[in-house]
Amino acid sequence: MSVLVFVESINNKYKKAAFEAVSYGAQLAKAQGVSCTVVTNGSADIAGELGKYGAAKVLNFTSNDMHDTGFVTQVISKAFDQVSAKHLVISDNSRGKALAGRLSVRLDAGVVTAAEGLPDSDGNIKRAVYSGKAFASYAVSSDKSIISISRNAVPVTDTGSAVSAEAMDVAGITPPTSLVEVKRVEGTIPLPEAELVVSAGRGMKGPENWGIIDDLANVLGATTACSRPVSDTGWRPHHEHVGQTGIAIKPNLYIAIGISGAIQHLAGVNSSNTIVVINKDPEAPFFKAADYGIIGDLFDVVPRLTESLKKFKSA
Repeated sequence: MSVLVFVESINNKYKKAAFEAVSYGAQLAKAQGVSCTVVTNGSADIAGELGKYGAAKVLNFTSNDMHDTGFVTQVISKAFDQVSAKHLVISDNSRGKALAGRLSVRLDAGVVTAAEGLPDSDGNIKRAVYSGKAFASYAVSSDKSIISISRNAVPVTDTGSAVSAEAMDVAGITPPTSLVEVKRVEGTIPLPEAELVVSAGRGMKGPENWGIIDDLANVLGATTACSRPVSDTGWRPHHEHVGQTGIAIKPNLYIAIGISGAIQHLAGVNSSNTIVVINKDPEAPFFKAADYGIIGDLFDVVPRLTESLKKFKSA
């Protein structure tokens, strides 16, 4: 018996979410008194490195059909049966959201999405509800369960050692669709995966002033974002819009500049680990949600902050 974890490598590399999933699966397996097995695509060399995060066994396969969620579902199902697993752990990213429902039907398993931690002593799993304003506990009544874990829900633990990955045969699994073209965002970290985000709103007064935001983001190595009014007026592209009607994010650091903090915006960013607000209006609602706040003119504060960070880094 085993806890099975699925992680995906992209261009033969793993992102932080993969290590979080393996760490979570290893801790769940330890609590259950079973072993942790990982099924993943990519080369055997990098797959074996997942043993450092708690995987006792790694099954790896090579395929050009990772674009097809139906194909990936069949691969995971085969691995689930192969190791006699009762629990499946996946990341709560775009891939995980696409897989959870399919796998639930195929494996006849209950699902808890966006889990914020390990099951408690009663088997209840905590997840955020009402746009992060509250938490609810969920219990799976079926024999099998699927858990997708939220970003930053568990710390990554690198306490094990690499293992020898075992090749998994997927030759008999036929994808229902064919690949025509792949377009990936290059040169920047997509907002759902960003650990650091610098965001700005109408306080910028116009797109011609956005250079100070880019400068700060470049110093931090952060991804840029914006509020809805900014994207609606065409100052910034729509894929940078964060909030309830845009992209919901959960970075380690979110810096909000010139954003008042309407409830729709807060709903998409209030799960950030640390929120820093820069606004000249001391009554801005965002300050109530901030961990740190700076009351001041952003055109004065942001350049000074950028210069201070440059000096700190150079030292």
